[in-house]
Amino acid sequence: MTLELLATLGALALVDSLSIGTLLIPVFFLIAPRLRSGRMLVYLAAISGFYFVVGIALTLGATTVLTTFGDWLDTPTAYGIQFALGAALLITGIAMPTKKKDRPDDGSPRNGRLARWRDHAMTGRRPTAVISIAIAAGLMELATMVPYLAAVGQLSSAPLDTGSRLLLLAAYCVVMVLPALVLLVLRLVARRVVEPLLQRLAAWLERTGAETTAWILAIVGFLLLRDAAGHLEIFEWLGTLDTLDDR
Repeated sequence: MTLELLATLGALALVDSLSIGTLLIPVFFLIAPRLRSGRMLVYLAAISGFYFVVGIALTLGATTVLTTFGDWLDTPTAYGIQFALGAALLITGIAMPTKKKDRPDDGSPRNGRLARWRDHAMTGRRPTAVISIAIAAGLMELATMVPYLAAVGQLSSAPLDTGSRLLLLAAYCVVMVLPALVLLVLRLVARRVVEPLLQRLAAWLERTGAETTAWILAIVGFLLLRDAAGHLEIFEWLGTLDTLDDR
């Protein structure tokens, strides 16, 4: 286990913490007229547990792939493909359109699904309703969990035993919901100060969903690009070119 691996996983987890399921929906709980901390904690436990279970399945699958194709995945060809994938994600994140047509800001969610989830988060009484929201949010994000897939790939390829992988995966899932937990504490201790800020944060998150996705793609692309470049010794090659130019 290296410091670089921990830093990469930490960065990816913080990127994952900005998703609809890990931040926007928890903010809905926080801006409800009556804050129910227990309900929000159940939600956060459910969505982090969902990600943990999915992560275990992905890690097992990735480990099987590495066992079968491990030698090939450590070749320049494989790292070249990773480099190209990272570049594609980075370019997509930078180039994808994120601006929307101006709409009247009436405080309502722009997305019908989000509107229903916000209503359930604010008015639902049963824990099962909260858990169902968490699972639904997790399922919705399965197709776009690029940071999580990158983290699982890092964990699977690292020289770690199963226990260490599971421990790091669990820590990753905790870090994913850490910003929401911090906001909950702030809401409890400084409601008057924090509540207006949470209202603005909720509106901003709903309004800038596409922009957040673009940032996530760009960041993950950069991390993949950097890792592949290191294995391909591109930086050393560029340094050699600079040395030749100086001569």
